[in-house]
Amino acid sequence: MLRYLKRMNSELYGKTDIKSMTKPELTDYIIKMGYPKFRAAQIYDWIHKKTVTGFSEMTNVPAGMRDVLEEKTVLPAFTVLARLKSEKGDTEKFLFGLGDGNAIESVLMRYKHGNSVCISSQVGCRMGCKFCASTLGGLVRNLNASEMLEQVYAIQRISGERVSNVVVMGSGEPMDNFDNFVRFFTLLTDPDGLNISGRNITVSTCGLVPEIRKLAELDLSLTLAVSLHASDDTERKKIMPVANKYSIAEILDACREYFSKTGRRVSFEYSLIAGENDSAESAKKLALLLKGMGAHVNLIPVNPVKERDFKRSNVTNILNFQEILEKNGINATIRREMGADIDAACGQLRRSYILGKEKREE
Repeated sequence: MLRYLKRMNSELYGKTDIKSMTKPELTDYIIKMGYPKFRAAQIYDWIHKKTVTGFSEMTNVPAGMRDVLEEKTVLPAFTVLARLKSEKGDTEKFLFGLGDGNAIESVLMRYKHGNSVCISSQVGCRMGCKFCASTLGGLVRNLNASEMLEQVYAIQRISGERVSNVVVMGSGEPMDNFDNFVRFFTLLTDPDGLNISGRNITVSTCGLVPEIRKLAELDLSLTLAVSLHASDDTERKKIMPVANKYSIAEILDACREYFSKTGRRVSFEYSLIAGENDSAESAKKLALLLKGMGAHVNLIPVNPVKERDFKRSNVTNILNFQEILEKNGINATIRREMGADIDAACGQLRRSYILGKEKREE
């Protein structure tokens, strides 16, 4: 896997980002600084297994070396700008402040089978999906692998609970930040780090065809989820600008290639929007599209966004949609609603923070 990694963006906040380095890369860096090889193993363990946020915590590293690292390198650690807990206690949402003044969201979801964390891959998003708050304001920048990791590390530290599953489905399009995502995956699954199983990591894309094909070539042991949200191109173009570049047929061809090369089933996400894509006809067309793919469809009642007019489907339409899919041989589940009372949908908390900040600065 390491041979596939592209040259990393080594700068973050004006310093060298050693938290985004693989163990071999960190070893080379430490040796070039004039220190013995074993120091790299110590530092890597502190960063990725003990998940420390500062060099002063690395007690078996000489003080002089820690001072040099402090001066030349960075371990991105976040400020908690907001922490909201759902009434049921099963969901917590975090608004993290980054070192450059930007903010991102992450969500902790507690299930019987373990804790899952949904992380962001970008500050903002340029995909423009009409039902998503993440796209309001567009893309600010990509997150480095270290900033993606730190969302997992920080939530584990704050909660004191082990994270067993990670979903890259928060703000941003992970495949639009492909190289950093692959590096993040490599570090998160490293046996010398948190060692989270690749099969417990899900990445979601709105359907960037070239990147789906690139992911297939890498054959990572992850779960790929494709946000379809419509059963024909005309319908999809109304809510997802990416549909003007890649047709559903092209996306499904890439998904078939992904399955052929990896042997891993692709999941499809479908946000149900009242009067837009929740009709019986849409369900029948979707079933026809996915026939023979062994696909799983995750039905998601859309979360209302203040700046948008979209409303979630009613319960009758949601259940009817699921029934039609299953009668046509398509496995479909309705996503369990978690954290609606704390604006747990992508981008909502960050959007509220930005608007509040702008108001305070007026």
